[in-house]
Amino acid sequence: MAVPISTSALPQSTDPEQIEVELLLEAIYRRYHYDFRGYARASLRRRLWRRAQQERVRTLSGLQERVLHDPMVMERLLRDLSINVTEMFRDPAFFRAVRERVVPILRTYPYARVWNAGCSTGEETFSLAIALAEEGLLDRVRMYATDMNEDVLGVARSGSFPMERMRRYTENYQRAGGTGDFSRYYTVQGDRAIFSRSLVEGAVFAQHNLAQDSSFNEFQLVMCRNVLIYFGRPLQERVHDLFLESLARFGVLALGHKESVVASHEDRYEVLDAAEKLYRRKR
Repeated sequence: MAVPISTSALPQSTDPEQIEVELLLEAIYRRYHYDFRGYARASLRRRLWRRAQQERVRTLSGLQERVLHDPMVMERLLRDLSINVTEMFRDPAFFRAVRERVVPILRTYPYARVWNAGCSTGEETFSLAIALAEEGLLDRVRMYATDMNEDVLGVARSGSFPMERMRRYTENYQRAGGTGDFSRYYTVQGDRAIFSRSLVEGAVFAQHNLAQDSSFNEFQLVMCRNVLIYFGRPLQERVHDLFLESLARFGVLALGHKESVVASHEDRYEVLDAAEKLYRRKR
C-alpha cells in the first residue's frame, strides 16, 4: 500500500531550474563538504551555468552528474564559486581608516591577533601587513589568513603577484597613506613581484569555510570584506554569529562597503567609521 508523504517534506519550488540548483548544492555538500546552500542565488546560478557550458552539459542536472563522479570537475567548479576579485590596498580610503581608527586600538594590546577571513589570493593580507609594519605593529600581531579554496591559499602563501599590477598597486598604496617606497617590499623575478617573507613570517594561512566551520581563536581585529554580499540572509546571520564569537571584547570588525552588521547584532557594536564599515564590539 502506498504511504502518503507529507507535503511539508517536499521542495517548495516547482520550477525545474531551482530544483536542479538545490539538488546540485546538496550533492556538493554531501559529496565534498563544501556548503554553498546559503549563498545568494542569482550570482550562484550564473556561475553554475557558466561551468555547465564549459563542461558541455545542457542542464544543471548534467553538471551534478559530472560533479559527483569526477573530482576534477568539482575543482573547476570550486574555482568558479570562489569569489577571488581582489587587489593590494583595494579601496585605499579603507586602509587609511585602518591606520587612523584601528591601529590606535591595536596599540593598546601587548599582543594582538588579526583574522583576514576570505583572504583569496592574499593581496589584502599583504596590504594589511605592510600597513602594520609601517605603524610599528607587525611584530606584535599574529595574522591568520583563511579561505575555503586551497588553490588560492597557495597563491597567498607564495606572495607572488604579476609585475604588471604593481603600478596600480603602488598608486593604491600611496592613496592609502603609505609612508615609504612601495617597491622596497618586493623583488622582481621575471614577470612576478615576490613580496618579502618578513611581512608574513608569523602569519598562518589555513583553509576555513565560513559557511560551516567554527571559531578557532579570539581576535582583536576580524577583517572580512566583500564576501558576505554573496551570501543569503540566513548564512549572513550565521557568519555574523561566528565573527561575534571570534571577536575579543572591544575588538574591531571590518566589512566591505556594501556590507553592514545584521540587524540582530547591531546592539553589540559601536560604529567606528560608518563610511568604511568599521565596527567595535561593545560587550
